[in-house]
Amino acid sequence: MNASSNMILMMKHSYGMVISAILIAANMSLAKVTLPDILGDGMVLQRDQKVPIWGKADPGELVSVRFAGQEKKTTTDEAGNWILFLDALAANTTPSTLTITGENTIELQDILVGEVWLCAGQSNMQLTLPETDQGEATIAAARHPMIRLFNVSRKVAFKHEKGPLATWQACTPESVRDFSAAGYYFGADLQEALEVPVGLVNASFGGSQIEAWTPLTYLLASEDLRPTVEREKIWEQERPQVKAQYEQDLEAWEASVARAEDDGREPPRQPRVPDALREYRIAASIYNNMIEPLIPFAVRGVWWYQGESNEERAEQYGLLLPTMIKAWRDQWKAPQLPFGIIQLPNYRKVSAEPTDEAWSHLREVQRRTVVNTPHTGLIVTIDIGEADDIHPKNKKDVGKRMTRWALAEVYDRDLTATGPLFEKARVKGDKIILQFEEVGKGLALAYGDSLQEFAIAGADQQWHWAYAKIVGKNKVEVWSGEVADPVAVRYAFNSNPQYPNLTNDTGLPAAPFRTDPWPDPTQGKR
Repeated sequence: MNASSNMILMMKHSYGMVISAILIAANMSLAKVTLPDILGDGMVLQRDQKVPIWGKADPGELVSVRFAGQEKKTTTDEAGNWILFLDALAANTTPSTLTITGENTIELQDILVGEVWLCAGQSNMQLTLPETDQGEATIAAARHPMIRLFNVSRKVAFKHEKGPLATWQACTPESVRDFSAAGYYFGADLQEALEVPVGLVNASFGGSQIEAWTPLTYLLASEDLRPTVEREKIWEQERPQVKAQYEQDLEAWEASVARAEDDGREPPRQPRVPDALREYRIAASIYNNMIEPLIPFAVRGVWWYQGESNEERAEQYGLLLPTMIKAWRDQWKAPQLPFGIIQLPNYRKVSAEPTDEAWSHLREVQRRTVVNTPHTGLIVTIDIGEADDIHPKNKKDVGKRMTRWALAEVYDRDLTATGPLFEKARVKGDKIILQFEEVGKGLALAYGDSLQEFAIAGADQQWHWAYAKIVGKNKVEVWSGEVADPVAVRYAFNSNPQYPNLTNDTGLPAAPFRTDPWPDPTQGKR
């Protein structure tokens, strides 16, 4: 055999070895068991309910999971997906190891068992401790090894950065700094009250609208919600022109800022990013990128702190919010999954007369969602907002109210969950009698010597400030000399009610409400 033939044989042999190596590597890659980002070291598993563990592997591969004396096995489907369920676990503060075995083995370390809550919404949920009252002092003291944080990265979720969505971290001054302030205060209070580990998942996105958090199929199923999906077609056509104009506006703004600094003046506000350039405004975009990857991780409940960006379509929000709740419950296969809704706060200037503004109507549909949707709760904040800031700095009291509702309604503690909630009304001559639930030991005045912020109207729909007094444990009587034949009442319905002083033994404010069905200023806006 000549040298040329030897060379050809050697090349064939080498080529064959390379191909074999590639095939072996490919098979190993296919066979490797992988997990979603939410399943990781340091996590908290939900106690007292079945716990799903899931991932991917080679089709037909046998996968086993061992944890807390249990071993569960399953086989992957044709697409390589697998899921199995651990039996209900008792709370456990001793860090343990969870082992997943297929062709490879994964050992997840430092696993606790306790209570897990998902914190979702827009900027008021996203707001971090450094941006809030006493934030730095709170951060310095935030050493809670029994609280674990999973802070979903918006940049990773929307593919602007590579890496995991988040990793579980014990709560320390370093890890809590960029976490939701409201979520942290809730978690710290809950952990202290229950004395079990608490896992907090923060998936929040400032400036987001609720349709971005809702699966497409649920939006497209309703003619009233379909426009939230179809808007993307308009934005797609507008995007090149809008982008060019926005870039020009930014250049002009930067020049104005430089001139203002030279003149010692306050710099102008940066131009608002147009909706067509906000990828997170696209229907279902946040759900697809930030919520669906978490499902079906076992959680006790959800906190929802959003609504500001839907103010201009308050009436439609009355359909969007219950639709989103149903969608998430469906996808989690948890029809009774608790949802706590944090209501819009008092905001904008105080008005001397009764007003009829979209901000108040969005608050109202948040209330009505709670009234009409089982296993939901309303956290009222009309006394701790700020007239000139859409991001109130007092998140500690928000967290305390979240915890109180959860302890009462989810953990069956003997507490009055919230301030009073309007139940029903009846006309009695020239007065309207209102009946409330969640009255605790009885309705009361938070301050002052008479009830304030009640307005009354007749059939002409003209609102007048009214007199009101408590006439029983759960009733209030409302009247005005200017309305002989009243038909409707509103309470604390201005965007920034000045003296909302109806309460119960909790000292918390009664939820704003209206008894009328009259159109709101956003009627028909889709």
